[in-house]
Amino acid sequence: MKDSESFEAVFVGSGPGSYSGTRVGIAAAQGAALVAGCKAIAIPSILAVPEALTGEPCIAVGDARRGSYWVAKISEGQLVTEPELTDEIGFDSAVRQAGESETHVFCMEAIPGKAIPVARPSASGLWQAWQGATPKTRVQWAGRLPQPIYLKPPHITPSKKEVFG
Repeated sequence: MKDSESFEAVFVGSGPGSYSGTRVGIAAAQGAALVAGCKAIAIPSILAVPEALTGEPCIAVGDARRGSYWVAKISEGQLVTEPELTDEIGFDSAVRQAGESETHVFCMEAIPGKAIPVARPSASGLWQAWQGATPKTRVQWAGRLPQPIYLKPPHITPSKKEVFG
């Protein structure tokens, strides 16, 4: 490959989203970056949707399953708050407050029983989020090993087998 055809980076959405799906996407991006001889850079997927790319304040929400939800505030195309877990009361309160202040609310997948507009991240949205990021944010994203945005700390289920020494 000629230098003029080389890649500087491979961008990948870091979520929040499906635990396995996000990890597979990151692994695929890392593999593509390895082959291309460049960095893989994870960008929060919630910044790659049209609503976040407008620069206007908005709130991203999602179903964290098992009666939990997550909420993240976005302004000027940047995360104001990382996705935070909440219960249904906190979720409904955040959505109500957003409506009262005329702040747009979106989710990336339909939430059963909730009438929240669905917005989808895209590859071009990741590029636009990168372009709109501050130099400090770009350095942070590029300096981190790509990891999913975890809503809960990852854990390992202990083996049920006895360990013999």
